[in-house]
Amino acid sequence: MTSLPIVGITLGDAAGIGPEVIAKALRRPEVYQVCRPLVIGDARIFAEPKFAAPAPRLLIINTISQAVFASGMVTVLDLHNLHPNAVAMGAVCPASGRAAVAYVVEAAKLALAGKIDALATAPLNKEAMRQAGFDYIGHTEILADVTQTSKCTTMLATTGLRVTHVTRHIPFREIAGYITRDNVLDAIRLTHDGMQRLGFAQPRLAVAALNPHNGEGGLLGREELDEIGPAV
Repeated sequence: MTSLPIVGITLGDAAGIGPEVIAKALRRPEVYQVCRPLVIGDARIFAEPKFAAPAPRLLIINTISQAVFASGMVTVLDLHNLHPNAVAMGAVCPASGRAAVAYVVEAAKLALAGKIDALATAPLNKEAMRQAGFDYIGHTEILADVTQTSKCTTMLATTGLRVTHVTRHIPFREIAGYITRDNVLDAIRLTHDGMQRLGFAQPRLAVAALNPHNGEGGLLGREELDEIGPAV
């Protein structure tokens, strides 16, 4: 059991689906066969049936050394930073947005310190974070800030395939303006370096077009000719 990785699970925005999904997932005994799950959030949220009914059995801890990872019991590293009465379910809530950022920051610091092995994150609410005073648009930006990383991107992964993006979280009408030679090249380099760090000595990268049919030689857009092709 002790050899299993500790996975820090951030509570996400308590006004949303995060607490319910986490509580349901941690009722499944097979989760404890592959990892030691540690919820990072406010334990009072789980004690309220409106967030995660029926409320799971809790082991509330202040440090990871106190953790006991047992099936049927949810171990919560309690940051005690969000009173349930401050949360309106299904509504944009600055208090919940502020707390949700704190959960991710704490989890990232624990990972950097080697105290947890991985992060699993429940959803954030971008509007709530903005109302709480943060400029973050998602988890990637929070993690980049904590790790002091100047260049990063999001990678989606499944068996045999990983996907990164040149753009993230911008209005659809603005996408073409971000497809520049430099931005595409940055994404290619980041992906190549990331794949090598993941153990792929010679990663093979396919670079997708922006326009239908690769722009049809400029008939349907010139991004492929002027920006994407030269970057490749």
